[in-house]
Amino acid sequence: MDKLIIKGGNRLSGTIPISGAKNAALTLIPCALLTEEPLTLRNLPRLADIDGFQHLMTQFGVSTEIHGKRPEEFGRVVTFEASRITSNVAPYDLVRKMRASILVLGPMLARTGEATVSMPGGCAIGNRPIDLHLKALEAFGAEIELTQGYVKASAPEGGLPGGDFDFPVVSVGATENALMAAVLANGTSRLTGAAREPEIVDLCNLLTAMGAEIEGIGTSDLTIHGVKRLNGATYKVMPDRIEAGSYACAAAITGGDVRLEGARAGDMISSLAALRKIGIHVEDDAKGVTIKTNGALKPVDLTTAPFPGLATDMQAQLMSLLCKAEGTSVLTETIFENRFMHVPELARMGADISTEGRTAIVKGPADLTGAEVMATDLRASMSLIIAALAAEGETQVRRIYHLDRGYERLEEKLQLVGADIERVGDD
Repeated sequence: MDKLIIKGGNRLSGTIPISGAKNAALTLIPCALLTEEPLTLRNLPRLADIDGFQHLMTQFGVSTEIHGKRPEEFGRVVTFEASRITSNVAPYDLVRKMRASILVLGPMLARTGEATVSMPGGCAIGNRPIDLHLKALEAFGAEIELTQGYVKASAPEGGLPGGDFDFPVVSVGATENALMAAVLANGTSRLTGAAREPEIVDLCNLLTAMGAEIEGIGTSDLTIHGVKRLNGATYKVMPDRIEAGSYACAAAITGGDVRLEGARAGDMISSLAALRKIGIHVEDDAKGVTIKTNGALKPVDLTTAPFPGLATDMQAQLMSLLCKAEGTSVLTETIFENRFMHVPELARMGADISTEGRTAIVKGPADLTGAEVMATDLRASMSLIIAALAAEGETQVRRIYHLDRGYERLEEKLQLVGADIERVGDD
């Protein structure tokens, strides 16, 4: 396994290109299962999770072709073609490391009438049940059986009839699965209380480009009129709002001036609002977002919430930034119950953070110093990188395979703006 070695103290300055969104890409790829025609995705990030999902698609008989971007460039173009599906089973060995694998359930059920998917894995950040995925599919007419660690779903003869489902709580993944199942149903389906994250809008836009009929895009009430078939399409994956927010925190904690090329401010409303409250100067235009830091950082109280609220995927990064704020900040996590695993590692670097249930109290400004730390999950990993950039001395971050799941060539991007960071083998 590799590790990252970071020597803190450098002020970040320059431009970082923002990659395609991991969370959107993992929803767009399974759309290839909904059509016999080719689906070409542009701006697909080069990430371990994307590679894993491509292997899963191959398991179903889907062919993939990578088009000619040079290795030194970020992102790539990939065509998926599911002209003939040879298997509708997603086995444990391919699913266990990646929670997003459950997103093949809806489209496979819609296309073939049956699907068998292993219960998913992913980051250990708390209980993330798939009950809403299954209840939505049942509302559309599917029969669901849980056996030996697998979900077995089947549609009536002739396909899913469609139906109505009211989400009792907001669920991004369940909304995505329900959308992909409903687009080929025989009737009209209605989702109320649906998630409305930008990644959901991206999925709806792709499905529409493929010929789906969806009303209410961008709202929590979606109406899907089922169609007989979908066509192929060429589609550009949206920019990664979490990657952009992460690099914004990295720039801010170093007193930097960094342009996030390709970031969309409209997708990052709450993250940018939080940064402004902390005292960061934020400028945005049609082509990106610029982060500038002048003066002391201010303490704030922040609470995660479904979009348009503050993304839970930004909580750890903002916590690191607030370690340098002059005063006491309070962060409340409402989405996942076990998402403070980065706190003990930040404490090893000198952070003063206490937790009580789903609340973390951060007292600053802390004198951060380099240390050997261990990543526990994807976003926690990034929080350690951010803290290390502002720490005195050298920090070694182990278990960075978590980072490779969600940040395309992170050390290269940080090197572009002056960070002293390198990847080495971990003995």
